[in-house]
Amino acid sequence: MSVKIRLRRVGAKKSPSYRVVVADARFPRDGRFIEELGHYNPTTAKPEFSVDKDKAIMWLERGAQPTDTILALFRQEGILKAYEEKKRATRSAGQEKA
Repeated sequence: MSVKIRLRRVGAKKSPSYRVVVADARFPRDGRFIEELGHYNPTTAKPEFSVDKDKAIMWLERGAQPTDTILALFRQEGILKAYEEKKRATRSAGQEKA
């Protein structure tokens, strides 16, 4: 099962708003999902992006693959940097034990 972190479209016609969700890659874009992490509204003057950072990092650690758009949004919010630092810290801790 390939798990992705992606955007799920909600909102009215010609007024898109998105929810950030974790879903199986085989599910339809607006179909079932495993967990909701936050939301993204690109139509406001300053695009609104809100996500639960801890849950996002947890899913990245479990192997969930972010889509290109989510990857860019995570970089802007600093989530990807926090994930990479945590990954580096656990690697170095594992090497010190050996």
